[in-house]
Amino acid sequence: MTEAQERHIEVPKTARYWVLGEDIVSPDELWFVLHGYRQLAARFLRRFEGIADGTRRIVAPEALSRFYVSREPGRHGPVSVVGGTWMTREDRENEIRDYVRYLDMLRDEVGADGTPTTVLAFSQGVATACRWVTYGRIRPRRLVLWGDYLPPDLDMGAARVALADTELLIVRGTADPALDEKLRAREQASLEAAGIAHRFVSYEGGHDIYLETLSGLARL
Repeated sequence: MTEAQERHIEVPKTARYWVLGEDIVSPDELWFVLHGYRQLAARFLRRFEGIADGTRRIVAPEALSRFYVSREPGRHGPVSVVGGTWMTREDRENEIRDYVRYLDMLRDEVGADGTPTTVLAFSQGVATACRWVTYGRIRPRRLVLWGDYLPPDLDMGAARVALADTELLIVRGTADPALDEKLRAREQASLEAAGIAHRFVSYEGGHDIYLETLSGLARL
């Protein structure tokens, strides 16, 4: 019996993103904010309305894959909740390559050159942001990783080079159930071994974006 052979083909794909402050002619700052698992960009962007003060443009790219997250019986309908995911373990190398290329194209689309840029990522978006900054063309002034760990397969040597002129902030909640001490220790060891400078920001709270902490980061 002949075995099935895996093949790939590149296809056009329309990506969606949302913007706060698009009407600002010359923003002082540009932020890219990457949502977590089961979230969509529009809902995620609402968490940043408190720092949309007319000086910064905030861009929320949406993951390329969506799915129904609600579990009501029967067929999904107009009230079914939809979420997004940046990738799964299936065909992961191509998933990573696709979203890095997508985010690079978005960077060019919104005109990031010359504007101080922050990349902030939450939960599953943390791994996406780490790979984008390491393997893509974005060179932000700051990289803020909120509520998750660097992906364990990240090329730390390449990350060190990419982050040479980037301030790395790692934001963790004291009551975040998604965090794990063993993973934290492994991440810390990897950062130290690679010689990557970083700073921790702690807040009292769980697995979410907290406005008080976010406002503090925006003032830095």
